[in-house]
Amino acid sequence: MKKEYDFSQAKRGAVVNSGNKQKITIRLDGDIIEHFKKQAEEAGGGNYQTTINDTLREHIQGLAIGEMLKQAVKQAIHEEMKTAA
Repeated sequence: MKKEYDFSQAKRGAVVNSGNKQKITIRLDGDIIEHFKKQAEEAGGGNYQTTINDTLREHIQGLAIGEMLKQAVKQAIHEEMKTAA
């Protein structure tokens, strides 16, 4: 072990780069946190924050699919109205 270490290039915080993820502060109700902790535990462990992230991603993808479906129905109605006229 060295007698002295150079920390001039040191960075504060996590040592591991988490890739695409960004660290934020968010305030959630306690029952929400408990729900996701329970889900993570029931899935065999893991991080409840990952479970929250996955749920948000599924929601966003669901919105995108819903929007595509809405556009398809709108187009179908438009086509039907053109043929009916």
